[in-house]
Amino acid sequence: MKAGPGQLGAGGLAVAGILSLAASSLAASSLAAAPLQAGGPETAVAAPVAMTRGTTPSGPPVQVGLDRLVDSRLDLLDGKRVGLITNPTGVTGDLEHGIDLLLAHEAEGGYELTALYGPEHGVRGGVPAGAYVESYTDERTGLPVYSLYGPTQKPTVAMLAHVDVLVFDIQDIGARFYTYIWTMYYTMQAAAENDIEYIVLDRPNPLGERMDGPALDPALSSFVGLREIPQQHGLTVGELARLFNGEFLAEPADLEVVQMRGYQARFFENGWNLPWVLPSPNIPTQETAWVYPGLGLIESVNVSEGRGTTKPFQWFGAPWIDEQEAYALAEDLNARSLPGVTFRPMFATPSASKHAGRFSGGLEVHVTDPVAFAPVPTGVHVLDALFTHIEEVDWREGAGCRTEAQVCWIDRLSGDKDVRLQLDAGVAPEMIVAGWQGDLEAFAAIAEAYRLY
Repeated sequence: MKAGPGQLGAGGLAVAGILSLAASSLAASSLAAAPLQAGGPETAVAAPVAMTRGTTPSGPPVQVGLDRLVDSRLDLLDGKRVGLITNPTGVTGDLEHGIDLLLAHEAEGGYELTALYGPEHGVRGGVPAGAYVESYTDERTGLPVYSLYGPTQKPTVAMLAHVDVLVFDIQDIGARFYTYIWTMYYTMQAAAENDIEYIVLDRPNPLGERMDGPALDPALSSFVGLREIPQQHGLTVGELARLFNGEFLAEPADLEVVQMRGYQARFFENGWNLPWVLPSPNIPTQETAWVYPGLGLIESVNVSEGRGTTKPFQWFGAPWIDEQEAYALAEDLNARSLPGVTFRPMFATPSASKHAGRFSGGLEVHVTDPVAFAPVPTGVHVLDALFTHIEEVDWREGAGCRTEAQVCWIDRLSGDKDVRLQLDAGVAPEMIVAGWQGDLEAFAAIAEAYRLY
């Protein structure tokens, strides 16, 4: 049964029936807990929705939305003043940036590029995570650059005064707590309110179409999760924009998605033969993107998630994890036989963020099979192992994260207080994972109506 539009609302997920996925592009995947492996019940991990095996595609790389806009869809901009929402990832398959291309094709397309808008980390991408990004005038192009991260996350009327159409071209990485999709949400909302057209230049989801993790509790809404989507959402930005329009925005935007050509989500492990441009300072590689939706949860504890090392989110550690404890952690996590991943003791001295300048013991996360790997359940297992083996591990708020009434960073990231409360109560990770499967199935069924590929 394919769910129709409008079945998600401000109150959360609608109750959906049987999950159905398009047979032409997906293989069936169990949504229940996986069969127990030889290591015992602690090894069971629920399979993410729509996990399929990819092979190296033949032929040329995928043509992303920006390529297609410049090649054949400049008519969408004809006669209009254009505002571009972008960052360093807004490039073609040949690494030409959208700012340069839109400026170069103004005469041909009959439009004018009048403004730039930057998400977290800025249009040029060099601002650290969480740091305020100011508005300014771009010295190379002379265009105004409006910041959409900090006090102003939704563009004001003044910021849109000289724009007829907004174009969004940013690479997402498939995690609800990655803020670029919420910049898209707010700019779509502003476009609808100001009678401005909205175009999304679509790009691949580096995790493919797999979905996993809790759906957001609306009570925990923040800029690391505004609306009720899973922790690993399984959609491209174009598909998400369609879902936002159909399910969440009170006034839908006048939306056009410039689709990719040749995109098949199941080939995510090969990157579709496209060049990787780091979407933010701490996502330097495609492998980092694979682990981020799960290992990003380590931000919620007093352990370094690897910022300030050469392996952000692929290493975690702390000064009070000694060599014996690091090896015990690796032995425990490897004994759980988590699919597609191996853990290795590794020692590092972060240069920034948590434990900067302090020699720290921890583990490196090696993804051995990206198709089998399930990042969100893996992240829950890592938190469980840390709390089990390392006495000093605590939620990053310390005493400020002890009761159900308190809202902690783990709650914002996971989108559901049940994850924290169950970890604190010693509930087995596989039971925590099983607890979100119902909402995940419901979301997957509704999202199917908005898929493009």
